[in-house]
Amino acid sequence: MKRVATWAFYAIGALAIGYLALYAYATFSGQPIVPGDPIHIFRKPDAPSYS
Repeated sequence: MKRVATWAFYAIGALAIGYLALYAYATFSGQPIVPGDPIHIFRKPDAPSYS
């Protein structure tokens, strides 16, 4: 049981660090995140549209 609690603690810590990294990226990237907008991180402006 102690081992499961340790792994759960590590998993929660990893999720928290991941969330903070995502928040820092969103804050310092300069592009506001608006709910409902598609995410265009790796899309080139002149790329063809396949949809």
